[in-house]
Amino acid sequence: MAFLCLSILYTQASAQGCVAVRHMGCAVPGNATSADFFKQRTGQWQVNMGYRYFRSFRHFKGDVEQKERLEQHTEVINLSHALDLGITYLATPRLSFSVNLPIQYNDRSSLYEHYGNSLTANPEQKRFHTYSQGIGDVRISGSYWLVNPAKLSKANLALGVGVKLPTGNPGVTGDFHKLDKEKRDYIVNKPVDQSIQLGDGGVGFSVEGQGYAQLTGGLTAYFSGYYLFNPRETNNVLRSPEATTIDLVTGYFSVADQFAARVGLSQSISVIPGLAVMLGGRVEGIPSSDVFGGSKGFRRPGYIVAVEPGLAYMRGKFSATATVPVALYRNRIKSYSDKLDPLGVRHGDAAFADYSVSVSLSRWF
Repeated sequence: MAFLCLSILYTQASAQGCVAVRHMGCAVPGNATSADFFKQRTGQWQVNMGYRYFRSFRHFKGDVEQKERLEQHTEVINLSHALDLGITYLATPRLSFSVNLPIQYNDRSSLYEHYGNSLTANPEQKRFHTYSQGIGDVRISGSYWLVNPAKLSKANLALGVGVKLPTGNPGVTGDFHKLDKEKRDYIVNKPVDQSIQLGDGGVGFSVEGQGYAQLTGGLTAYFSGYYLFNPRETNNVLRSPEATTIDLVTGYFSVADQFAARVGLSQSISVIPGLAVMLGGRVEGIPSSDVFGGSKGFRRPGYIVAVEPGLAYMRGKFSATATVPVALYRNRIKSYSDKLDPLGVRHGDAAFADYSVSVSLSRWF
């Protein structure tokens, strides 16, 4: 017995942090990855709730950690809490439709965004915070099992499509501390960093899949993945409204594609009916260029590879999962604008988390 949910943190994050991977809620009814789920499921409606947390602070340029940022205390720290609320309607045993709404709270603290001190230690420099909170981008999706679940097959595959609507605010603003010529503090209110914006400002389309194969009586292999296409190139959020000139390449936030995939094994625990332990791998990230549409605008592309242990529990109409993806490899790849550098030396950095925590609950009615 095992469960799986496409619970990719929409928070700007995991690749948890400054690489702005948006949270994608549960996409397949039941979060199921074995025939055991279909033996117990009853009802046509499922209510889902998921929570995810991470703290990003380790800076990478490519796959090389910029350890001096921690030594100099100039690292950017993102704290993210995301609550995903969803409801699924089972039209037939094979076909389902889901709606998911993320609710987010993000806190970002840094030095370089305030007073302009970026990479040098300054004992007198204060660390200031910016915030964002509210709803994210709503996602509507449909999923179809290739094999009728009523047959309780030892293997099955569900394919799905979805649409992401720009309901989250892509232009949340915050107060940034600056110094005038006389070194006096003043405040500039402008958009917060892209990594803590609530939405990306574009309509997106996703393709996704999820499946399982029962290897033995209690051991199941599972996998899932999705790709989100964001055809819009940039939104209307100007990163630095106070600037005297606008950068035509990175002046506005990019509306970037994103991707994620998971694969692993689940082993049921016979002494505790309904309980299973999971161990798998996970990759998620932002590409430097989109499949459709242009790729201008500011983005921090990159990806993170993690090992993902977890627990799953199912009893009657109730199911729950808890996973803790732990980073094994992080890579802040070159962005579209980095690649335009004629000398080929420009390469921005991004902060990543060491791990994230994901919990999901669901109940059938």
